[in-house]
Amino acid sequence: MSTQKSVLKQSGTVERSPALRLEQEKVEQIVDALNTDLAAAYVLYHQIKKHHWNVEGAEFRDIHLFLGEAAEELEEAADELAERVQALGGVPLARGAELEEHAPIEPEDDDVYDIRTSLANDMDAYGDMIEMVREHVELTQNLGDHASSELLRQQLLQLEEDAHHIEHYLEEDTLVLSAATQ
Repeated sequence: MSTQKSVLKQSGTVERSPALRLEQEKVEQIVDALNTDLAAAYVLYHQIKKHHWNVEGAEFRDIHLFLGEAAEELEEAADELAERVQALGGVPLARGAELEEHAPIEPEDDDVYDIRTSLANDMDAYGDMIEMVREHVELTQNLGDHASSELLRQQLLQLEEDAHHIEHYLEEDTLVLSAATQ
């Protein structure tokens, strides 16, 4: 444990960067939005990792690999968001409880479900996240923070691509027959 006693930046505060030339009020709104996106990314990351670890069945390998890649994309997105929050003069959310509290998506419980249920839960979370990121693209653009807007646009592309892949996994057409159809 650290013996350092002085706090360099208090959580929840924003000391805007003069170099970025954005007004304090605008920066506070942007930091709040990006921290919400950061929280959502980490909550979804943990859910995707859970499904990555627990997937079973005939389609195990493909889904396992996809979920591993999707988790990596979410972790990278979270890192980019945290670095942008810090660059704007904010303090990125970091504690698990704080991330869960600020996330606009409800994390799945600890139980293990069949992969179709798990992916449907992921699809719901991706949909919520996509809607929120779209709103934050517009917010950051309207507040004059074109860099954050571009960052979110790039992340939105990846979120939509991963959600589209999940849609494919949830389609009815499959080579694997369930016990009910045999």
